Amino acid sequence: GHLQTNKVKYIIDKVEMIHSLDSMGLALEIQKRASQAGKIMKVLVQVNIAEEKSKFGIASSEAIDFVKKVAQLPNIKIKGLMTMAPLVKDPEEVRWVFSGLRKLSIDINNESIDNIDMDYLSMGMSNDFEVAVEEGSNMVRIGSAIFGKR
Repeated sequence: GHLQTNKVKYIIDKVEMIHSLDSMGLALEIQKRASQAGKIMKVLVQVNIAEEKSKFGIASSEAIDFVKKVAQLPNIKIKGLMTMAPLVKDPEEVRWVFSGLRKLSIDINNESIDNIDMDYLSMGMSNDFEVAVEEGSNMVRIGSAIFGKR
């Protein structure tokens, strides 16, 4: 989920990757805390492909400029992108979201920006992960499929 800037100090030495970088303010806090801890923090940039008001994430139209700015921070390493699709009954209805993130990943990769690898596409949850995988996801979030609903 969304990571608040005031929580970064509590997790910086406990996680290997932050999956929801969604603002420059958060990037600057991660940079500060990672530098203090003497580590390079791997991150996924959260992109709000569906432009849902209820979800966090960078607008897809701003994503390339955003990653270029974050790439200049020496203690952050962008490893890919993450998105969350709208919750729908038929996963085919959100295929465009997953396809859009994959295309954005390709566009970013084609920019050949130092300090950015598009290794991960984190997309798909228990209700739509099959479609997400078909569209290129290599990291899914399927907790409720494994553990049941909360």
